[in-house]
Amino acid sequence: MLDLSREGIKNGKPWTESGIELPGFQADEMIRVTRDNPAWVHFGAGNIFRGFIAVLQQTLLNKGVANTGIVAVEAFDWEIIDQIYKPYDNLSLLATMNIDGTLAKKVVGSISEGLVGDPARPEDWARLKEIFTRPSLQMASFTITEKGYSLKGISGKYFSEVELDMQQGPAQPRHLMAKVASLAYTRFITGELPVAFVSMDNCSHNGEKLKSAIITIAQKWAENKLVEKDFLAYLNDPAKVTFPWTMIDKITPRPSETVQTALTALGFTGTKILCTKKNTFIAPFVNAEGPQYLVVEDEFPNGRMMLEHAGVFFTDRETVDKVEKMKVCTCLNPLHTALAVFGCLLGYTLIADEMKDKSLRRLVEKIGYHEGLPVVVNPGIINPEDFLREVLEQRLTNPYIPDAPQRIATDTSQKVSIRFGETIKAYQKRPELDPADLTYIPLVIAGWCRYLLGVDDAGKEMKLSSDPLLEPLGSYLAGIKLGDPGSVGDKLRLILSNTDLFGLNLYEAGLGEKIEGYFREMVSGVNSVRATLEKYLV
Repeated sequence: MLDLSREGIKNGKPWTESGIELPGFQADEMIRVTRDNPAWVHFGAGNIFRGFIAVLQQTLLNKGVANTGIVAVEAFDWEIIDQIYKPYDNLSLLATMNIDGTLAKKVVGSISEGLVGDPARPEDWARLKEIFTRPSLQMASFTITEKGYSLKGISGKYFSEVELDMQQGPAQPRHLMAKVASLAYTRFITGELPVAFVSMDNCSHNGEKLKSAIITIAQKWAENKLVEKDFLAYLNDPAKVTFPWTMIDKITPRPSETVQTALTALGFTGTKILCTKKNTFIAPFVNAEGPQYLVVEDEFPNGRMMLEHAGVFFTDRETVDKVEKMKVCTCLNPLHTALAVFGCLLGYTLIADEMKDKSLRRLVEKIGYHEGLPVVVNPGIINPEDFLREVLEQRLTNPYIPDAPQRIATDTSQKVSIRFGETIKAYQKRPELDPADLTYIPLVIAGWCRYLLGVDDAGKEMKLSSDPLLEPLGSYLAGIKLGDPGSVGDKLRLILSNTDLFGLNLYEAGLGEKIEGYFREMVSGVNSVRATLEKYLV
């Protein structure tokens, strides 16, 4: 049996005989050094962290260019720490799903400890505060999804827990951004120690979003005389605190039962797949694709890990922005959302299967090559056409990546502004381009509105993926009936004119009426989504 534990991996022979790579460093020493001199804390202990970011640090440990690990913190879904981290000594197994069907397997052992990031867990919170008093701390990074940085709802009002945090100060924070602000305050009162707060989430200008949230909370605390005004000066001093921008790219879908079966056959004991009460699908193993990219703005006031030895690009903010726009706005994320929306409507459960659908494949090719690439600025370090070709020919088509449109459809309301709004705005800025000439991006936006009805193309009720705006968006569309295009009326206007959703008013961009037209075609009856796609993708 292959027991996933620190003790279990000490006998390396059965692991290597099973084709599983083990960490190449002394774990006990890494844990000891990290305990005394932590350098890296990461918030968000899910699959992308364990399957990508933690592996980067393991590469450095294996090469001997680092001697500390990462402290993993989970502030949202505590079950991840209690049921996935602690029982397996903070180890996990990465199964890389190659396009030829083989699995490349390695035990990831670079996580020194797993903590619940909440004052309601006093011991963990005390340890976290202690870490933030250490001069050795260089970086606090994040993979908490884009909504993790939001302080307000669609109404524009602060969430109730954020209001409480602003009124009560740093002692007992509730919202994650208030927790981070509280920990930053701990570092401030310890001696204004330097640190970089690094969002590695898949969203535009992620460092800006993180900084804005923390500064907003700190500003309220200062106004309410809950912290010193000098705390704001500390957060705004790039010689002491930075918020580098990053671009991250690696598909790490939910744990695959196929991978589970393969690992069980090897005698691997850590194959339990857990769905937590907060609907996180996670297991002691992580399955992921091979291609991966991480581009980071090189602004670290207390030094940083030598992650370039693990393939990370360090560059300036302008280049990060270009790479991020290339990926998030044109060459990958919009394609993913298009497949997510229409995959749900058409009954698909696997992205790779969608790529066998002539209309859907043509749709994402049109979005990428014909509507995206014309406004891409080449970042220099990654070629956009090569990146897009890899996405379309190797990544989305990989049949062994169990990535579901239902997963990607999660939180779409938080993504459409960047994935589509930015490209539309780029068309507005270019004198030779007119956003009104766009066909396929507005077709996807219409498809998303059709998705929000919660009825698939066969006319059957469809479960919608979680999204913080499902309720208000659904209320805007109330009364629309499949088979009755006349019931649409002007119900889409509240959505399509919402500048918070799309970053601009789609009617003012010349696209609102076009999207309404596509939507009416998609609600004209059963199978009308399929018919509409085929009509425009001949």
